[in-house]
Amino acid sequence: MKKVLVAIVALVALVGIAIGVLVLVTPTEFIVEREIEIEKPRAEVFVYLKEIKNQDAWGPWVKKDPNIKQSYEGNDGEVGFISKWESEHQDVGSGEQEIKKIIEGERIDTEIRFKKPFESTAEAYITTADAGTDKTKVKWGFTGSMPRPMNLMLLFIDMNAEVGKDFDEGLSSLKDIVEKQNSPAQDKEEPSSGEKSEGAEDL
Repeated sequence: MKKVLVAIVALVALVGIAIGVLVLVTPTEFIVEREIEIEKPRAEVFVYLKEIKNQDAWGPWVKKDPNIKQSYEGNDGEVGFISKWESEHQDVGSGEQEIKKIIEGERIDTEIRFKKPFESTAEAYITTADAGTDKTKVKWGFTGSMPRPMNLMLLFIDMNAEVGKDFDEGLSSLKDIVEKQNSPAQDKEEPSSGEKSEGAEDL
C-alpha cells in the first residue's frame, strides 16, 4: 500500500512539474491578422473605417446578437471616442472599444477592453494602403494576451483560426458595403430627382 501511495505522489509531482514547464514555455501573447482588397480609393475607404459606429454594419460580432445594447462617448472618428456594448450572447459578452490613435489615411489604433465573460485587454488596428488605381488594401489586426496559467488555453485553442474566421467575415462585409457606396464624384454627377437631364425639353 505504501508503495502505491508513493507512486501516486510521484506521479502527481511529475504532472505538476510538467504543467509548470508548459506554463513557462507556452506564449502568453497572440496575434490575428487578415487583409482584403477593396475596389475604392484609399481616402474614401479610410473615411468610412475610422468611424467606429460603421462597424455595426460590417463587424461580425454585432450581427450575432440583434438585442445587443450599445452606447457611445465622444466624437466618432476622433481619438478618445468610446463605443460600449452589452450582450448576453456568449460569443459577444460586454466591453468597450476606444480610439487611441489615428494616422490620417493610413492607420487606426483602438484598445478593446473586454468585461464579460472575462476581463482582458487587447489592441486592434486597421491599416490602409494603395493597391493600384482606385484600389485599397485593408489590413485588420488584433493582438492580445493570456496571463499564466491561463495561457495554457492557447495550446488547445487556435486563436488565429477562431478569431480569424470572424475577421474574414467582417472584411468580406466591409468590401461589399464600401464598394456599393457612391463615391463623392458620383454623387455630384447624378442629378437630383427635381432636376432635368441636360437637353431635356419641356412638354
